[in-house]
Amino acid sequence: MLIKKPSDVRPSEITPREVYQSRRQFIAGAGAALASASALALPSAWLDERGYRADDPIGEAMTPEADAKRYNNFYEFGTDKSDPAAYAHEMTIDPWAVKVDGLVKNEKTFGIEDLLSGIDMEERIYRLRCVEAWSMVIPWIGFPIKKLLDKVEPLGSAKYVAFETLFRSSEMRGTRSLFSSIDWPYVEGLRLDEANHPLAILAIGMYGDVLPNQNGAPIRLVVPWKYGFKSIKSIVRIRLTDKEPPTTWNLLQPSEYGFYANVNPTVDHPRWSQASERRLPSSLFDPNRIATRMFNGYEEVAPLYAGMNLRRRY
Repeated sequence: MLIKKPSDVRPSEITPREVYQSRRQFIAGAGAALASASALALPSAWLDERGYRADDPIGEAMTPEADAKRYNNFYEFGTDKSDPAAYAHEMTIDPWAVKVDGLVKNEKTFGIEDLLSGIDMEERIYRLRCVEAWSMVIPWIGFPIKKLLDKVEPLGSAKYVAFETLFRSSEMRGTRSLFSSIDWPYVEGLRLDEANHPLAILAIGMYGDVLPNQNGAPIRLVVPWKYGFKSIKSIVRIRLTDKEPPTTWNLLQPSEYGFYANVNPTVDHPRWSQASERRLPSSLFDPNRIATRMFNGYEEVAPLYAGMNLRRRY
């Protein structure tokens, strides 16, 4: 079965179909790969063979894999960028289930195998822009969110999709910190039409491997036109609702972090400019600063916000 390529997804951003002969070839052969974040059963050096590690199909240098895996925000494990890589291995991801409920015809709790059943994997090479004004370019492996939502059949009254991260304090030392101001679990949300856009995906891998724990194993959201905090990690629940759901950073600082969080170089964070970003890797002597683009360069999503005041609805 061929992967259908939606008209508003650039063909260059999707890996050729032969890389993913089937879902089972993609994740089988590695035993407990999803649980241990070991290598996927993919053709050897397939990223190198296709040149993706040097320059990706969107015409920008790929972020080195080591940087993407060791420089993270995942406050459940600590607030330093190195904390997730140091401590996220303490999170158990086997077994794992994702509950999908709310305003749907078929509420269901999916095990990972059931969730991926009948869904072809695709590679999407996307820019990732953090609200802190740094950025990366990462090759994700996953599938459009809509393919999962179609399995549960949203009701006509559903307008939003709420997401929730795993909260297991015994395995997430950052949640035990006396200095944490977050009301766990971490929650996020999208409008239903945003979630249904072909660019919005649920990722289960990156750089040809399953997701490492620090990057949101075993399944995370990736919404490339929004700031990175919208792309919630280690998802355990997806809920359809008719009301705008609460989101963690908006609850903490609503004047700084809006519900939409679309990348917008003309709307500054109250404490820093968003006009440019530091593309990793960078250093004191080579800051590697580049101009930020509206919607992170994904202008095809602009019709989702037609008529909206994006300075007020940030």
